[in-house]
Amino acid sequence: MILAAAVMLLTGACTSDLDQKPVIGTTSDDVYSSVEGYRSVLAKIYSTYSLIGAERGGGSADISSNQGQDMLRTLFNLQELPTDEAAYKYISGDNLSDLTYINWDATDVWVSDAYYRLYYIIALSNEFLRYCDEGTIAGFGETAAAELRTYALEARFMRAYTYFNVLDLFRKGPFVDENTPMTGFIPEAYDGKQLYDFIKSEIDAIAPQLPDSPAYARAGKGAAYALGARLAINGEVYTGTSHATEAIDYCKKVMALGYSLEPVYSSLFNADNDKRTNEIIFAFAADNANAATWGSATYLVAGSCPNDGDDVTGIYGCGTAWGNFSMRGEVTSLFDAEHDSRFLFLTDGRDEFFTAGIETANQGYRSYKWTNINDAGEQACVTDIGVNTDFPIFRLSEIYLTAAEAVVRGGEGMSRSEAAGLVNEVRRRAYGDRSGDISDAQLTLDFLIDERGREFYHELHRRTDLVRFDRFAGSNYQWQWKGGVIDGRGVDKRYNIFPIPVTELSANPNLKNELY
Repeated sequence: MILAAAVMLLTGACTSDLDQKPVIGTTSDDVYSSVEGYRSVLAKIYSTYSLIGAERGGGSADISSNQGQDMLRTLFNLQELPTDEAAYKYISGDNLSDLTYINWDATDVWVSDAYYRLYYIIALSNEFLRYCDEGTIAGFGETAAAELRTYALEARFMRAYTYFNVLDLFRKGPFVDENTPMTGFIPEAYDGKQLYDFIKSEIDAIAPQLPDSPAYARAGKGAAYALGARLAINGEVYTGTSHATEAIDYCKKVMALGYSLEPVYSSLFNADNDKRTNEIIFAFAADNANAATWGSATYLVAGSCPNDGDDVTGIYGCGTAWGNFSMRGEVTSLFDAEHDSRFLFLTDGRDEFFTAGIETANQGYRSYKWTNINDAGEQACVTDIGVNTDFPIFRLSEIYLTAAEAVVRGGEGMSRSEAAGLVNEVRRRAYGDRSGDISDAQLTLDFLIDERGREFYHELHRRTDLVRFDRFAGSNYQWQWKGGVIDGRGVDKRYNIFPIPVTELSANPNLKNELY
């Protein structure tokens, strides 16, 4: 919950043009005249994934957008709704039909919002870094300058993480950094390999300088190395070349920092999850009192809470039930429902699969993985806006399963027995004993994609995972309503990436959508 108060110190706005400076407060020179000003802008950079403006609930929006939602909510819709995992109940009213049925184009409003919000965060980070040159920060004195250098490393991490999302979603994008001319410049288009190389170079440069044990919800070594592991395991998708050995190396660096699995899976997603720093490597913090949002974890708690029958708000700890989405049966059927503690779904009176359409109220189990309930079993806050549940971005279990996958994919630096041991640690937490352990023969890619479905549902992983396993676009794997038909159908492989918005193509002739 830290940094939330500082978020409210600033108003933020920017144009969508990439060569423009974000307008922060009054003028940038005023804001960067004190260490407190730097601290406030850093808080703003961290908050941009969860908040959309300076006022409670999103007033004084940072940028204008089609849907006006925060980055995490937008990422959820792009990462989960087109997959076998989440089914949205109001697809027509919320412009989500094309995402749901994998039929988008370069005019899709959610795709456009994702693109411009990501580049707003990059622009904000670049602006911050322009004021972190040695000549400027030296004027604050030695102690303050050391603090500002760490802030600069954190801003570079946030920029690298944001460029990762650009790479993962669009596989290309204009490249701008703190050295890019401010006006009269059309950014060069970076392809997947160029973006990959830049992100990796930033991770390798900043990680050794970041703290081993950072303040909560701030970037440290673990966050940087975890980003490296996620980048590398997807590296073949992005560059055409396997980076499995790199992924193992990054995973081992995270594990060397001393993290441990949280004993109770569900506590990673409740209103006291800021206490789970043993497993949560990096999270976006939420604070209903100071940084309330309709998005972030609020979207997952209230959006999962059903509004089509019994009052179950006490299970979720939310003040209102939106009933936006339920689970698809292809993922819920992966669980051993009786023994796997990750099976956190309301099933009574609900069909597991969709036979009457995605928007059917009583079809699809409802997840209660995310809640606004604290460790005492009480509702953490009572309000119409926001929850106190933070949004974990990197967890140790991802590192374990990523390392195991990299081994199966032929990476060096870890044995198969070690990899199976990491998978079994995750499963022992889920089962409470060794009954869920797997053997060496069971450690396969088919097993691992299913295990990731069990471990990471509603955590922004599924589309990326299915693409990496060649199960998203194409015809290798079908699920109900894939491509808009009840039994599912193959879709063009161009849908493994999203198109650059048509408005950006008009503004930057260096960009093209070859597949669209």
